[in-house]
Amino acid sequence: MTPPPAAPVVLTGARVVLAAPVEADVDRIAELCVDPAVAEWTTVPSPYTREHAVGFVTGMVADGWITGRSCTWGIRVDGMLVGMIGLDGIADAAAEIGFWLAPAARGHGIMTEAVGLVLDFAFAAAPDGVGLERVVWHAYAGNHASAAVARRAGFVFEGISRQGAVQRGRRRDDWQAGLLADDPRTPADGWPAETWG
Repeated sequence: MTPPPAAPVVLTGARVVLAAPVEADVDRIAELCVDPAVAEWTTVPSPYTREHAVGFVTGMVADGWITGRSCTWGIRVDGMLVGMIGLDGIADAAAEIGFWLAPAARGHGIMTEAVGLVLDFAFAAAPDGVGLERVVWHAYAGNHASAAVARRAGFVFEGISRQGAVQRGRRRDDWQAGLLADDPRTPADGWPAETWG
């Protein structure tokens, strides 16, 4: 595994551009993070304020790239910020992927494309990526949209951790799936019915 580059990397697909969020994005991030679905399925603070967005961009995002522990990208379509995606906990050739989208951007294949770009970067050897061997996906039980994206990307369902996640002080069941560097990147079988929604 190669540590991520200290300077953010831009990833470009057919419809999306992934670039680290910057201070000019703070108001848009604050606007998007008040969406009830973002609050329900992520660990962002709730209620979400502009100050949270400032701390996210100038602290968490910047520190992650500098230390090599995380890579965070804003998802842009036609120049408009519509969501976030990232690799977190990068260590020992593994990381966790996480993502969310604005309501108007959901259901159009945008996240599937963004996840594909991030996985390409995650598994590619330097200088084109970080050479990970494994990427893990977690979601609170019931997050069918996130599960659908992970399933399409080839993630193999690995189980349910009962009350295994904590969200703002509340214990929740946690779904987990994993993708190895040499796994096929085609829709995976074996996902339980409860993840299909």
